Amino acid sequence: MKAVHFGAGNIGRGFVGVLLHEGGYEVVFSDVAAPLVEALNAQDSYTVREVGAGGQDHTITGFRALNSAENPEAVAQEVAESQVVTTAVGPTVLKFIAQHIMDGLRLRPADFPPLQIMACENAVGATDTLRAEIERLAGPQWAELDSKAVFANTAVDRIVPGQTAEAGIDVTVEPFYEWAIESAPFGEQRPNIPGAHFVKDLGPYIERKLFTVNTGHATAAYLGSAAGHTTIAAALGDHQVSAGVQAALEETSALLVAKHGFSPLEMADYRETILERFRNPSLPDTTTRVGRQPLRKLSRHERFIGPAAQAAERGLEVKGLLAAIGAALRFDVPEDEESAQLKSTLSEVAAGSLTPQEFTTQVTGLEPEHPLFARVCSTVVSSAG
Repeated sequence: MKAVHFGAGNIGRGFVGVLLHEGGYEVVFSDVAAPLVEALNAQDSYTVREVGAGGQDHTITGFRALNSAENPEAVAQEVAESQVVTTAVGPTVLKFIAQHIMDGLRLRPADFPPLQIMACENAVGATDTLRAEIERLAGPQWAELDSKAVFANTAVDRIVPGQTAEAGIDVTVEPFYEWAIESAPFGEQRPNIPGAHFVKDLGPYIERKLFTVNTGHATAAYLGSAAGHTTIAAALGDHQVSAGVQAALEETSALLVAKHGFSPLEMADYRETILERFRNPSLPDTTTRVGRQPLRKLSRHERFIGPAAQAAERGLEVKGLLAAIGAALRFDVPEDEESAQLKSTLSEVAAGSLTPQEFTTQVTGLEPEHPLFARVCSTVVSSAG
């Protein structure tokens, strides 16, 4: 069996690739980073080290790597011959790998079983997004390709911090992981992924993860950075930061209870598990790494505006989320392109060349009539001043 995985970075090697390897798949990594591709092809194994209580080392073998920028034809051929395709490239990059997958489907023999495609990204409906992009590229030809693939949304969760240069292709991760996959698209022919669990309705799992793990992680990064902390663990050791993270997550939990029927006790336990993972002293994750790309994180359906908007629509409290949004607006890391762009745009508000309302619409995608809009505008004014 063979799986093509797009994105040979830390998540690809340290999470998705591990479970595919354990499922018996030969893993073909596809990436555009030439040094990483070369490093993978120069080794016949790498180690995934779990740090923290119960952590173990895992040796990963049976993999190859291809440079999709230099050899797209080879990538398409591997896709055509595979049983599974997965991604861990970031939601905004899915549109760039769609071409490779479509080219692979064109080459795939008609008598092969449908290719099982799963986008493993921190976004709601990422596989749907990938499918839509493939369909758009295929145009009228999609009618011929449709039967050659099945698409399943997933929810993935594992903290993989930034790695040291000395690590090479080895990866340090936390012991905890979760990979939930919607079962309906596969029927009785599910991919063999030990440790993953298949669910009928993925929506609640995706939002629980995105609005708790991702919201909490980013809140700790932005509040921690504002307080002068360089690591997530240190940020959560600060009582004021910890209280701010707890407040934001209590609000997202209230939304998840109201919307999906999770019990308050279940959400309280889930929150505490998440916070303990963030406090893991063996994971030197930085506020800079976790906070990067603030514009994406502040967009309409992401980890802040997404739950805050839904909570406001239900008349639920959003004060903690607004505080996190304010800290995100003030996140200042010049080497991060989105942070620099956000700072520049916010300076236009301070200078009076852009109104807070225009900024809010542009950055968050909220409509002026939305019940959250005015409160976000007030947060923008405070942050710009």
